[in-house]
Amino acid sequence: MLDFCRRTFGGKATKANNQKTKAASKVQQAPRQAPGASLLPAVQRLSRDQHAISRKDISPNALKVLYRLKDAGFDAYLVGGCIRDLLLGLKPKDFDVVTNAKPEQVKQVFRNCRLIGRRFRLAHVVFGREVIEVATFRGHHSGADDEADTAPKLKTASLSDHGQILRDNVYGTIEEDAERRDFTVNALYYSVNDFCIYDFANGMQAIAARKIELIGDPETRYREDPVRILRAIRFATKLNMQIAPASAEPIAQLAVLLKNIPPPRLFDELVKLLLAGKAFDNFMLMRDSKVLKQLLPQLDKLLKQEPEGKAFQLATKALQNTDERVDADKPVTPAFIFAALLWYPVELRSQMLITDGLSEIDAMNIAMTEVLDDIQRTIAIPKRFTLSMRDIWALQSRLTKRAGRRAFKLLEQPKFRGAFDFLQLRAEAEGGSLVELALWWERFQFADEADRLQLINQLGKEGIDKGPRRRRSYKRKPTAEQ
Repeated sequence: MLDFCRRTFGGKATKANNQKTKAASKVQQAPRQAPGASLLPAVQRLSRDQHAISRKDISPNALKVLYRLKDAGFDAYLVGGCIRDLLLGLKPKDFDVVTNAKPEQVKQVFRNCRLIGRRFRLAHVVFGREVIEVATFRGHHSGADDEADTAPKLKTASLSDHGQILRDNVYGTIEEDAERRDFTVNALYYSVNDFCIYDFANGMQAIAARKIELIGDPETRYREDPVRILRAIRFATKLNMQIAPASAEPIAQLAVLLKNIPPPRLFDELVKLLLAGKAFDNFMLMRDSKVLKQLLPQLDKLLKQEPEGKAFQLATKALQNTDERVDADKPVTPAFIFAALLWYPVELRSQMLITDGLSEIDAMNIAMTEVLDDIQRTIAIPKRFTLSMRDIWALQSRLTKRAGRRAFKLLEQPKFRGAFDFLQLRAEAEGGSLVELALWWERFQFADEADRLQLINQLGKEGIDKGPRRRRSYKRKPTAEQ
């Protein structure tokens, strides 16, 4: 009787347990489906003889990361911009790796690894000055029924009311990761397992057509991360491509969403646009697409009043000069560029304050503070740059006062060279008396002591401070009664 009960009830229990085990295994093995229909076409696999990428062109440290993750049992690929640039014959700035390993698992594989980020959790593998960024495959941030139950600690996401992704530590498959990429030319993956390129979004076709095209619905993708607007502009000018019409159309309307981006991040993105050797092209494209209004509203207002006026001339000449310096591998600084872009808003405000009765120095100091405080709400320019900008601006009025020993003292100023270069750009933009002033300072810098004194003597009444003189106070002489 006891054996019969064991066989009957034990068998049913075993059968039920086996069914639960099979069901659980099916849940674990089945790939997590993307919400809705896939945005991607069928993946294209390009074998080694179908593309021009060689391991000789890849950073040795990036290859170390790929092979070590492979040996640890993980999938790992080079992804994005480095593949795109290699296919275009360009030298990649950096190499990014994507893997199915979680950030904590990557850190276990590499001792020289640090985890960064809150919005996007990333692993940085450090090799001296080179940093290889390793990201886990991204999954979809909503729409999966089992998302909370599968891995609640790893799959956390948050969206704003405007559709912007605020937190996105949601992990998935390589197909989902490709779908989450911004542009088709960035959804290219290179594997060291078979040395093939996997094209998930017709990126090779976009490269051949020289098109920058968003994956999925452009408005949705821009709302998820408005910085993609700036990235589209930067990639178009950097790669000498055109933004696809469907991806370009919503930019003017959605550019206002850039106000939702933290000011420090906007500064970093704007610096990429202005210091990469394509500053002029990026500026013109931002102006035409109504993006400049959201980033530099003070300048945009002046450009609307005088589209080809002195503010436009100074900005474009400064940006062209920056591009030439970048091409010549000369140093450039954001302080000089932003000083040029914001000079005329500062000068206009200063003139208004002088009209109200303030002195030239006080008016300039107040104008600088007001303009910088206003721009900081949109673009968080670091203090080390704003201090340099103030010095360049303040020295412009002092450069007109050259009598006596003033010219010699100005040469000793640490920011004199930057202020003089700025004066030259202003002379090119405005002409008039500034041309003669810039020429005088150019001669004065390279003259000997005797010639400098002669240049000062030739000024006559020019270069003399015409501001109000300080009144002397005289003591009354004591009278006899006192």
